[in-house]
Amino acid sequence: MDEKETTEEKKPETPTSDADEGSKPEAVTLVDQANSAAERLEKANERKAELLRQEEELMAKKTLGGMSEAGQAPVKKEETAKEYMNKVMSGN
Repeated sequence: MDEKETTEEKKPETPTSDADEGSKPEAVTLVDQANSAAERLEKANERKAELLRQEEELMAKKTLGGMSEAGQAPVKKEETAKEYMNKVMSGN
């Protein structure tokens, strides 16, 4: 048993280097967090730009289609009997 104890004692323990890098892992995580936040913002901006393009396209279609901003077709005015009589009598 003495041999096992001596072989175990011969193995030197390697010190961990955490003491030297105390603030480095935290700084890396802050940079990683900032990068991931920037990526999320870029994706959100791309999505917002796509939605804005679609909204502009719909507005153009409504405008060109004769629809008002509220999405209602213009109301036609009906002629009264007197207006119709004047129109027919004038020959227009």
